[in-house]
Amino acid sequence: MTNTFPDISISTERLVLRPLEDEDAPALAEMMNDELVAAWTSVPQPFTEDDAQRWITEYAPKERAAGTGLDLAVTEFLTQRLVGIVQLTKTNWHVRATELSYIVAPWARGEGYASEAALAMAQWLFRDQGMERIEMRTAADNTASQQVAQKIGSISEGVLRNACIARTRTEDGGWAEVRTDFIVYGLLPEDIEGVTEQLAEAGGFTAFSDWN
Repeated sequence: MTNTFPDISISTERLVLRPLEDEDAPALAEMMNDELVAAWTSVPQPFTEDDAQRWITEYAPKERAAGTGLDLAVTEFLTQRLVGIVQLTKTNWHVRATELSYIVAPWARGEGYASEAALAMAQWLFRDQGMERIEMRTAADNTASQQVAQKIGSISEGVLRNACIARTRTEDGGWAEVRTDFIVYGLLPEDIEGVTEQLAEAGGFTAFSDWN
């Protein structure tokens, strides 16, 4: 029997992590067309509302049903506005490991939302889903994403050389693919012990300007 993630919502002090909904399509499309998102992710460009709708109604449910992943919208608790997404992929239920990624909308960057959402997801995975390892991979020059991983207690484990394809703008305004390295971070249950308290002492989640 295939293990799967439940249909879950997770609340933090400022955020709600919940399944993607049809109404998220416009905001999701707008977020995915951002320059930094385009540079550091593999989402098609331009990313249309139809693409967003297919993600919501086809890709995300298929991944969850297969047991390989989970896609959650990240929304502000007070306004319900879409802040970003967190995504689990390449889940191995025998090894009890999964890969975590996160994207934050341009308007919401600098508020520590990626760190808050990633830590909430990690705590839920370790406490309620019995996971023993969470992995994060960031492009070598994506320092903001690396800061988020470090902030929630992840340990840099090494470099996968030439394993990542990023994108850069061309002179004619298009996109060109460039090869770069992946920096691999690992997070184990013991790594997040005391992280919440440390963040509080350091001034909360807004110490870094995080986006992806």
